[in-house]
Amino acid sequence: MKNTIETINTKHGVVTLYTLVNNMGASVTLSTLGAGITSIIVPDRAGQMADVVLGYDDVESWFYDGPCAGKVPGRYANRIARGHLEVDGKVYQLAINNGPNALHGGPEGFQNKIWESEADSDDRVVFTLVSPDGDEHYPGRLVARVAYTWTEDCVLKIELSATTDAPTVVNLTNHTYFNLAGEGSGTVLNHELQLNCSRYLPTDDTLIPTGEMAPVEGTPMDFTQPKALGRDIKADFPALNYGKGYDNCWLIDDADDQQLHKAATLTDRGSGRVLEVVTDQPGAQVYTGNWLSGCPTSKSGKAYADYDGVAIECQGLPDAPNKPEFPSQLLLPDEDYVRNIFFIFKTTD
Repeated sequence: MKNTIETINTKHGVVTLYTLVNNMGASVTLSTLGAGITSIIVPDRAGQMADVVLGYDDVESWFYDGPCAGKVPGRYANRIARGHLEVDGKVYQLAINNGPNALHGGPEGFQNKIWESEADSDDRVVFTLVSPDGDEHYPGRLVARVAYTWTEDCVLKIELSATTDAPTVVNLTNHTYFNLAGEGSGTVLNHELQLNCSRYLPTDDTLIPTGEMAPVEGTPMDFTQPKALGRDIKADFPALNYGKGYDNCWLIDDADDQQLHKAATLTDRGSGRVLEVVTDQPGAQVYTGNWLSGCPTSKSGKAYADYDGVAIECQGLPDAPNKPEFPSQLLLPDEDYVRNIFFIFKTTD
């Protein structure tokens, strides 16, 4: 394993990029902006390498991008209804930045911050961000950390952790968009997805969960068997109408924050590349890049179109602070928040 470090001056500050390369030549590039993933280069069934992560040709484009590509949003990933947050009996009003709701911690969320960083070994980089009390109107001083480890067998291990000095909420994930045929190769709607999820969260038309945990059986939300992302995406079904495609949270079967469980398997039959997603998070938000059109110019020099990438975001459930029936995302000063996501890259015949 070897790594290289590059620093780039931007109008927002200095961004540092770490590239970790294993012995087969597969690599991951990580950025201090949003503790993000900017590249993952892995082989296909014939050994040909390609970058399977969407991204931009200019480092400035990664700041404040609508897709939140590759980054770690926070303090609370996904949506909180009407920005209404109550913690320890006190009500906080969060910024409204997604229709009537708060999304990904607000306009100045973790995804748009430059994190502190350290490569503490050849295969591991740790990012740290201190979010002060009142940051984007959230209570408590939160210290967030994201540790990435890249292995010789092409597993990217992500450990998300946080501590606080006062009761608060936290929900961290990674928002990478994948195209296993290679970024810039076009639509992912022919990719096959299988989810270890027999239930999903129906939402209102602003994509806030209703509180119901509905069975997927008999609906276009059923990915319990491998299915092309595009097979049912145009079905006349509330979730698909609201989001112009898939943008929902599925409940991972047998989820347990003490153990890892497989959440998803994504397969591109053309290249033979396979991505398995393993986590101890309770939910997986699947977003089929329904609004990628108009985002910054891609790193391959052309414009992305809608559905050119898919994000599989393992996380706590959206709007959990307002849904007592959901697993709590409350963090207290004497607790440690620790969650894990593994992106495991393989090939198939």
